[in-house]
Amino acid sequence: MSKPPARIRLADAALALFDERGYEQTTVDDIAERAGVGRTTFFRHYGSKEAVIFPDHDRLLDLIRDRLATSSHSTALVAVSDAVRLVLLHYIDEGDLARRRYALTSKVAVLRDREIASVARYQRLFREFIAEWMGDPTARASLRAELMAASVVAAHNHVLRRWLRGESADPVTEIDEAMREVLDLFPAPSAGAGALDGGTTVIAFRSGQDLDALLPSLRRVMEGPPGP
Repeated sequence: MSKPPARIRLADAALALFDERGYEQTTVDDIAERAGVGRTTFFRHYGSKEAVIFPDHDRLLDLIRDRLATSSHSTALVAVSDAVRLVLLHYIDEGDLARRRYALTSKVAVLRDREIASVARYQRLFREFIAEWMGDPTARASLRAELMAASVVAAHNHVLRRWLRGESADPVTEIDEAMREVLDLFPAPSAGAGALDGGTTVIAFRSGQDLDALLPSLRRVMEGPPGP
């Protein structure tokens, strides 16, 4: 049987050594030696010891960016949900590797800081996309885009961590439900928001009256007040 690729052997060696010796006590040379490769090979695959733990963030950001770029104004929120699902599926596909990484970052402060910085990059990407989709340069809209992006990332992280802790048997269904909750908090802006002329505004309300009895009153309201 052929050996796994060097990149995988290095990741396995690093995680094993981090468990045995601790993250701070493990060097790049230790990892390379355990994986049976040279120091040059290590740096061909990973830029640093930290990068062994977080190797795919740039690729995942590219996947998100590509998915968002394929959307139109009417499908923007579908694209956001799809992008979130792509990231979750990546971690699910990693399986035990993702769980070992989670256990390690929970214990090592420098890795938690790196993870927080990575999450901020995801949130910024979603915020910029949502702000452009909203097409509103006001400070209120900017805040709304920030809040929506934060909610998107929080929903993903909530479901991912449940799965990492073994608390979710169906994380894909959970993420879809979580994203519906998020999007319900932030209704899509109407295409003609703020433009009251040239169209008809209908206000929905509940009444105990029969519809036939209401129609004449509704018609009078829509036609406007009588002239002088």
